[in-house]
Amino acid sequence: MRGVRSSRLAGFGHSVPGRCVENAEIEGNLVLETGWIERRTGIRTRYWAEPGDTLSGLAAKAGEAAIEDAGILREDIALTLLATSTPDHLLPPSAPLLAHRLVLVNSGAIDLAGACSGFLYALTLADGFVRTQGRPVLVVAANILSRRINPAERASSVLFADAAGAVVLVPARDEDGGLLGVDLASDGSRYDLISIPAGGSSRPFASDIAAQDCLMAMRDGREMFTQAVRMMSDCARRALDNAGIGAADIHRFVPHQANARIFDAVCGDLGIDPQRTVRTITDYGNSSAATIPLSLSVAHQASPLMPGEKLLLTAAGAGLTGGACVVGM
Repeated sequence: MRGVRSSRLAGFGHSVPGRCVENAEIEGNLVLETGWIERRTGIRTRYWAEPGDTLSGLAAKAGEAAIEDAGILREDIALTLLATSTPDHLLPPSAPLLAHRLVLVNSGAIDLAGACSGFLYALTLADGFVRTQGRPVLVVAANILSRRINPAERASSVLFADAAGAVVLVPARDEDGGLLGVDLASDGSRYDLISIPAGGSSRPFASDIAAQDCLMAMRDGREMFTQAVRMMSDCARRALDNAGIGAADIHRFVPHQANARIFDAVCGDLGIDPQRTVRTITDYGNSSAATIPLSLSVAHQASPLMPGEKLLLTAAGAGLTGGACVVGM
């Protein structure tokens, strides 16, 4: 622990199911004109789970890749954080099973339910653990949202996807690396903009509950768009201020891939060159909390993240919850 001043992103990984779903399939089911989904969202394809797929299995593949990329021993990982809205079961949490699958024999493990911003909350908690305990942490964000889509509801059917992304944080002595600025936010006055109405303790499962009430519902897509842009932009500005840098200092902007029009609007608000934006929504769709770590992994494979780079991550989603992190590589 002595000499630890920050954490460092040391490994990246991602995983998607085997079934690739093109827009034409969804547009046909919803009787939408050809090209409607891509024009409105930026999505061309997404991946959906097949019958034998599980959330913990998808998460384990991403975690395995991140651990291998980091080049660390499994027994050194002291904590596993799983950000998900679709665990294998309501009880028990899925993170202990994930750690077991990965043979992380010395790791604590817990789920975090932060919706689309869940990865940023997990990353913030992981950074604090690494700084105080001086031991590596595995952060995985994963969702199987295709099993929560109401196929008759356009707003969710065209957007949501299944994927997992993972990072490994390790101790570092470089004060210019790790989390340089963080801002987290919530707005419970808009709690029901995106929800699954039934299945929780407020409205538990019962024989008279309609099947669609156990699926995702988006009450007001236009309002969600407006609030997401506001929260992502505001959190990003505060995180940049906390880091003592400006938008011009950011090498790569890695937003939650909710909708291309949302993060393009955030780019405009912040004055970030769109060419610096990491875009995975076209091929992978919106997998909620998984989109940012998936994007980091995809970007790292295409053009490795290098020491000295500064990244801006920002997200907003159901709850409302949101946040932003400035990360130094």
